[in-house]
Amino acid sequence: MTDNKSIVQQALTALVATGDVDALAPLLRDDFVHHRPDSTSASKAEWLAAVRAALVPLAGMHVEIQHLLADGDHVVMHSRRRLPGGTAEIAVVDVWRLDDGLIAEAWEIIEPVSRAAANLTWWEPADH
Repeated sequence: MTDNKSIVQQALTALVATGDVDALAPLLRDDFVHHRPDSTSASKAEWLAAVRAALVPLAGMHVEIQHLLADGDHVVMHSRRRLPGGTAEIAVVDVWRLDDGLIAEAWEIIEPVSRAAANLTWWEPADH
């Protein structure tokens, strides 16, 4: 039996290396839910369609995995991602929950690296 960390790694490697969204689909449960920080969520079909639509604008994106951690049925990945030319770098934290060897849920937090310093004091009022 493949461990959860390997399943997530296989899914992401296939997607990033080949852009093959169809290779990702069988690794997701039919009732898969993708959660965003704005409290919206997407079904398996909706999320796969969004990933497919992003392939062209994100072609050539470099993904550097900083951490890949597993604990029980959860896998967490922290990565830095850059578009070709080194512009538009983002830091991303993905949390994946697996159930019976398939990805059941995902949470994603994205922060532009250029704005990271400002977000360290998010609770302070903005200067006007």
